[in-house]
Amino acid sequence: MMESRVIDTFLGAFLNLMFPLKMLLRLYSFCILMIDIAWVVVNAVCAVFQAGYELFRPPPMKSLKRENALVIGSGRGVGRELAIQLADLGAIVLCVDQNKVNNEETVECIKRRGGTAYLYTCDITKKENVQKLAAQVKKDLGFVGMLFYCCGIPNHFLPEMKAKNHGHIIALTSVAGLSYIKNQMPLSVAQFAVQGLAESLMEDLRVNKIDGVHVTLTHIYPFIVSEDMPDLVRLRIPSYFGTITPVEAARSILESVRRNFPEASVPKHLLCLGHLLRVLPRKATVLIRDLLDTGVDFA
Repeated sequence: MMESRVIDTFLGAFLNLMFPLKMLLRLYSFCILMIDIAWVVVNAVCAVFQAGYELFRPPPMKSLKRENALVIGSGRGVGRELAIQLADLGAIVLCVDQNKVNNEETVECIKRRGGTAYLYTCDITKKENVQKLAAQVKKDLGFVGMLFYCCGIPNHFLPEMKAKNHGHIIALTSVAGLSYIKNQMPLSVAQFAVQGLAESLMEDLRVNKIDGVHVTLTHIYPFIVSEDMPDLVRLRIPSYFGTITPVEAARSILESVRRNFPEASVPKHLLCLGHLLRVLPRKATVLIRDLLDTGVDFA
C-alpha cells in the first residue's frame, strides 16, 4: 500500500509538472504559426504593391551584348523576328530550325544588318538530335546564356547556367497553354506542358537559391498575323483585340525578357486575363472564354 501511494504521488506530481509544459509548447507553436502567417500576409501585400508599382515604373532593361542566344524556330514568324532583334541588340544569335532554306534567310538578314549569327539545322522533336545540337553548340561557341524555346529542351543547357549562376530561359507558349483550342487537343496538351515545365524551372531555381538564372514564361495569343496570312484569325471582338505583327510581338517579348519578368503575354494587357482565369470557378472561366472566343479553327 505504501509503495502504491508513493508511486501515485510521484505520478501526480509528474503529470502536474508536464501539463504546464504541454500548454507552453502549444502556446509556443501557436505563436510561431501566427508569426509565419503574418510574414506571408505582409510579403504578399508588398508583392501586390510592387507589381502595381512596376506597371508604371518597370525595372530597367538589361543589356544583351555578347550574350549567346539560342532561338528555336528562327526560320519564320516570331522566331525569325526574335533572332533579328536579338542581333540588333548585340547578342550572338544561334538560329535553329528544321527548314534550312528559311533559316539561311534569317542568318543572311542578320549578317546584312551587321549582326552575328550561326546556322543550325535540327529537328528538335527527336531527343538525339537535341543532344547533338547541344554538343555542337558548346563546341562552337561554349556557354549559351539565353534560350528561347517552345518544347522540352532546357535540361541540355540548364546545368551549365546553374553552375555559372547566369542565364535566361524563355518559354514561348501559345494561348493553347491557358485554354483548349478547337480541334487542336494535342497542341493544347503540348502547350500546357511547356507552361508546366517553365513553372517547374522557376521553382527549382528558387528552391536551390539560384538568383542569376531567370525564367520568363510568355503566352502568345493567336492575334499575331503575318502579312502573307491575313485570314488566319477571326476575331469575335476585333475592336478590343486587334492584330499585331511578328515584329511587334518579338519587340514585346524582348522587352519583358530584358526586364527579367517571370511571366508575360503578347499582347501585354491579356496577362491579367490569364491570371483571372486561374482563380475563378470553372463555370465563370467557361463563360469568359465563350465571350472572348476568337473563332480560331486550324482544322
